[in-house]
Amino acid sequence: MPGVQKVTQNAVFLNIPYGPKFRSLYIAYVAGLIQLGLIPRLTLRQPGKKRRLDKILSEIRSCRYSIHDLSMVVVDRNPPPPTPRFNMPFELGLAVALDKLAPEGHDWFVFEAQDYRLLKSLSDLNGTDPQIHKGTVRGVMSQLLNIFRRVRNRPTLAEMMHTYNTTSRRVEMILAKTGAASLFEARAFEDLCAEVKIAVDGPKALR
Repeated sequence: MPGVQKVTQNAVFLNIPYGPKFRSLYIAYVAGLIQLGLIPRLTLRQPGKKRRLDKILSEIRSCRYSIHDLSMVVVDRNPPPPTPRFNMPFELGLAVALDKLAPEGHDWFVFEAQDYRLLKSLSDLNGTDPQIHKGTVRGVMSQLLNIFRRVRNRPTLAEMMHTYNTTSRRVEMILAKTGAASLFEARAFEDLCAEVKIAVDGPKALR
């Protein structure tokens, strides 16, 4: 793979759906990763000349880990004709290729809501055990604890749920403060991360 790119060892690329139906799980991923001492990264729309595909690949390459949530890969019916969206499986493919080609390797994880569905939707991954979160915040937190077992000072599931609940109550404040239409914007994401850090460590976290 051409070029040498610095890898941040505690950074995690999040390949997740962007939309209101996924908002609670999005907050759960961000809150859970930060509480585990990790850095969540996404390719939210930002101004710049770089092509989106290049941004995605660069972001994945800069992270030691990636999480790919395929629980909401559905057919888009508006506008017609009904069309499946392949962006997320495509980004998973980039991560798998990086794992095989990059000298330092790349650890990737697949999250799903239902048992056995991955065997049907993406049979090339037979032999890969997805993390099943059942579409719940508690499920996401539990599976994050499952895959990042070597983290020092690991929080409990109850502590992670408390952080999620505290952060969730700040969402409307974040949107009002940033002027963002949704949490799936770069400025709102930055403030969301800041609020999680405050929930975990108190106001001293931002000093």
